[in-house]
Amino acid sequence: MTLSLRASNISKSYNGNAVLKDCSFSFEQPGIYVLTGPNGCGKSTFLRICALLEQPDKGDVSYHDAQGPVLPDIALKRRLTLVLPRLGLFNKTVFKNAAYGLTVRGIKGKEADEKVRRILEFAGLGHKENQNALTLSSGESQRLGIARALIIEPEILFLDEPTASIDEKNTAIIEDIIRWLKRQGRSTIVMTTHDRQQAAGLADFLMVMNDGKISVS
Repeated sequence: MTLSLRASNISKSYNGNAVLKDCSFSFEQPGIYVLTGPNGCGKSTFLRICALLEQPDKGDVSYHDAQGPVLPDIALKRRLTLVLPRLGLFNKTVFKNAAYGLTVRGIKGKEADEKVRRILEFAGLGHKENQNALTLSSGESQRLGIARALIIEPEILFLDEPTASIDEKNTAIIEDIIRWLKRQGRSTIVMTTHDRQQAAGLADFLMVMNDGKISVS
């Protein structure tokens, strides 16, 4: 793990309703971090703040690597990826959706195409590369979202309820992908789920969100 993450004393409210209350956690070791808790408890808010997509009302999110603190700029954001449960797919082929991260980075050519196809095969979507992404099932769409994230090789991969509202088959495939990522050791995974059984089965580090704060289970 190159990047480490520290969330310190994070507080966040919406319309006067406190969602996170002086919430802190450090992601210092590689592995799978799973944050569980009931729907609406603040898990997704915490993930968005850690992924630098939302600002806390109070507190601080800091990243560090071997050289020390890392500035929260576009270069850092390209080392992180957040996959949402209802991600936005483009009205294009599965292949072009998967390749999006490479395309915006100006990475093209034979090697890039081979990488996209390799990741799509791994996600079980290789046979659908020419299909319009908007015609995929919800489970296939979620797998495509994860594939799109994997292609850019993030150092920290945030997964917000990656198996919410999908069938058992797709859930099993996504869980296998997460376990494979851990074995590869190239990304630290931080995910949320309200499924305590799934959390216990995947987590190296199990966290519980309760009353706006995180405790270690």
